[in-house]
Amino acid sequence: MNFGLTDEQQMVVDTVRSFCENELYQHEAEVERLGECPRELGEEIKRKVLEMGFYAPNIPEEFGGGGLDHLTFALLERELGRTSMALSVWWGRPSNILCACDGEQRERYLLPAVRGERFDALAMTEPGAGSDVRGMKTFARQDGDDFILNGTKHFISHADLADFVIVFVATGEEETPRGPKKKITCFLVDRGTPGFEIRPGYKSVSHRGYHNCIMTFDDCRLHKSQVLGELHGGFEVMNTWLYATRITVAAMCVGRARRCFDLAVDWAAEREQFGQPIGKFQGVSFKLADMATEIDAADWLTLSSAWRLDQGLDANRQIAQAKLYASEMLARVTDETLQIYGGMGLMDELPVERFWRDARVERIWDGTSEIQRHIISRDLLRAKGA
Repeated sequence: MNFGLTDEQQMVVDTVRSFCENELYQHEAEVERLGECPRELGEEIKRKVLEMGFYAPNIPEEFGGGGLDHLTFALLERELGRTSMALSVWWGRPSNILCACDGEQRERYLLPAVRGERFDALAMTEPGAGSDVRGMKTFARQDGDDFILNGTKHFISHADLADFVIVFVATGEEETPRGPKKKITCFLVDRGTPGFEIRPGYKSVSHRGYHNCIMTFDDCRLHKSQVLGELHGGFEVMNTWLYATRITVAAMCVGRARRCFDLAVDWAAEREQFGQPIGKFQGVSFKLADMATEIDAADWLTLSSAWRLDQGLDANRQIAQAKLYASEMLARVTDETLQIYGGMGLMDELPVERFWRDARVERIWDGTSEIQRHIISRDLLRAKGA
């Protein structure tokens, strides 16, 4: 792995960071106060990103996207991690699972998403099925050329913005040596389809303004042309396109940690107690040293896992390690930053308490820390036949 950035990669980093600092930071307090990003502001962000030619950077060039490799895209996500997710979501990064679209699906879903004309959301989680994807109860029954969907999804990120949703549901069952196992199929469902409703979700302390939603299907009828991939082939689609999304979480955690760390260093250098800057005290200076070390370690874990994907190497364990370590690192960094700030760290006049709150969800979504540890340990033991 070459540890230096190419000119193109450095340009991506500089451009995205500058955009966040000059166009997005100024709106963060408003988003926190309102609990949402005003639609007109979001559309303005999208317009500017489209004009820069940076929209859909993760989608291959053959479909009109930016065609960034995994490493460069991780660098972009790292910089977007510095700002509010309610704002950065408008820097459109359509789910790359849409690359599985075929024929008319490309004109209806993929290409409009790349052009910024339609917004997508991804739905897997259910009230009774989070990490256990096979435990989902939302079911699609075939009826001639149609499928009839019934069930509920929740914790569906930014579905309130979505024009269509990529939904994974059970479509059958098969017998295995370990007992019955559900077959999973992926569908493309348009907002406004009869029997399909998107409702406001729960109020979360993390990422205010970046909403989760509840989706219900009540005899929702879909044509077979809305199956993404093959019937019962949902896991193949998922494993082909989705597992690298954990790199995005890790990268954004690194970016947010670096911004938070910069605030901690500034405060330690400026805040005085007992006649000197508090950074002079070993109790504070050693915190900074540990934070810097952990951020760098998470950064390299994340970038190296993305690099492995670009080299065509197996990276499942490395991606899990990056997601696990970066999300838990962010929790420690935000907590220590708040400790360095003291009581002021808890006040909403400063962004520290927001970083602290936002950090908590990173150890849960896109695979909990426990799931990541399972992936890592399983990979290690499989090599020994255990």
